[in-house]
Parts: sequence; structure tokens; C-alpha cells
Amino acid sequence: MRFLEMVDLISQSCALDVSSGVEAVASASVAETTAAEPTPDSTLPVLVDPVPLTVAEECAAQRHQLRISRAFSGMDTTTYGEMRDKLTSLKYPAARIHRMPDFSGEPVARLDVRVGAERLALEVTGINNGVMVEAFGAPEGVSVTEVRLEPQLDPPTS
Repeated sequence: MRFLEMVDLISQSCALDVSSGVEAVASASVAETTAAEPTPDSTLPVLVDPVPLTVAEECAAQRHQLRISRAFSGMDTTTYGEMRDKLTSLKYPAARIHRMPDFSGEPVARLDVRVGAERLALEVTGINNGVMVEAFGAPEGVSVTEVRLEPQLDPPTS
């Protein structure tokens, strides 16, 4: 219940921000929703591409990103359990926090913040003394863990 109240407050604040302009839906066409189809007897999940976010969803994404980044600021999150505990303390229900593979050795979680017809989801990755939070659109009826995101690579330092 507290999660829904928090999401509602964020949505209301974003509705006020975009009400002065036209509520624009991202002009990009809906992306292809399936990757290469697995063979019928495959147990691998079918990955889908993210869908565009509306202006209101982009606004809500920025608010969630700021809120989460501030909460993790200065915190060295080394395990998924620590990340999940912190996210639940921020009123994100454990059932909406999904563990993802941590190829770089850092914990990664995806948050399903979709309510109703909204498509907003977040990927939270542990980094030195904080987290990186990326917003993306998850199609209706698809788990946030099945959305294929392009890896965000850091530019070379030398």
C-alpha cells in the first residue's frame, strides 16, 4: 500500500509538470517485442526490447532515479542482499525487486514500478559508493527481467 501511495505521489507531481504542455507519447514506434524465437523445446526466456516511455513516465523515472541515487550515495553496496534491503527500506516491495546477473561483479536489480497501464521499470546497478539507476519501458504482460537492455559502457579513461 505504501508503494502505491509513493508511486501515486510521484505520478501526481509529474502530471503537474507536463500539464502545461501537451502530453506527448514518445514518437518512436513500438519496438519489436521479440528477439530470435527459441526452439519450441527451449527453456530459455524470450527477450523483448524496451518500449518508449511517455513524458510523464520520463518525469517519474527521473524522480525515482534521484530518490534511489540519494539513498545509496556514499554507500558501498557489495551484495544483492544489501541492495534489496535498502530498496525495501525505500518502500519498494520485495516482490517488485528482481535479481539480475552481475557480470561485472557488482549487484544488479530491476524494479518493476509499473502500475496500471504504465511501462516504467528501473535497473539499479551497484557502483563505487553508490548506484547507477537506468529507466526503461517494459511492455505489458512481460517480466522486467525479460527486457533486453544495451549495456552502458563507461568511456575509456586512458
